[in-house]
Amino acid sequence: MVDALVLRRSGSSILRRSPSDFVRLFVASVPVWWLFEILNLRVRNWVYPGSEQFGPVTYFVLSSIAYSTVIPAVFETAELLGTFRWGRRLDAGPGLAVRPGLRLKLFAGGVLMLALLLIWPRLFFPLLWLSLVFLLDPLAHALGRRSLLGFLEQGRRRPLVLLALGALVCGFFWELWNFYGYPKWTYDVPYLGFAHIFEMPLFGYLGYLPFGLELYPSTHLLLRRPPALRL
Repeated sequence: MVDALVLRRSGSSILRRSPSDFVRLFVASVPVWWLFEILNLRVRNWVYPGSEQFGPVTYFVLSSIAYSTVIPAVFETAELLGTFRWGRRLDAGPGLAVRPGLRLKLFAGGVLMLALLLIWPRLFFPLLWLSLVFLLDPLAHALGRRSLLGFLEQGRRRPLVLLALGALVCGFFWELWNFYGYPKWTYDVPYLGFAHIFEMPLFGYLGYLPFGLELYPSTHLLLRRPPALRL
């Protein structure tokens, strides 16, 4: 539906430009979200009531099908937001000089964040949504892949905003559909687990913003030829 809206508004869309690239996004999305599930084994910020009714193989298959929609949904929504004129001034600033030393510092920061998350998960659980940005994007940039740092080098900040907001919009609908579903997911967020909108605590929605950023370098590290987003 979102791809059709993008096509209607802009005359182009991911599916129209390359159906094979569109399908590859679904494939890449599966291991990316399973990585978050693996990290959540330590953090335990969310659980799935009702999942016990499935056997392990069925659970893995059905979960992987669901996880395959994450990256396509976020990227399509980011493109849809990009069809509106707001935010054009964000690309008017100077470019960022990205040198090897900066990449190394960002990567080291990501390693530190991940270590803190794994050692003290109840204290540093928000780093689940930040550490991979710092780990993966400098790596993608160093390998010559498309990256957030590449956008910043060009003085383009708008794509980062679109990706973050695209994930936030998707997150709202995911939480809405989850609230009335079963099996479903519920949250255990230390210190901030209040003022729920559906199952998600209000402050938890902030995690969707860096999550949208994490998906970009993840996709470009997994796929040799990911689709070029029009952001």
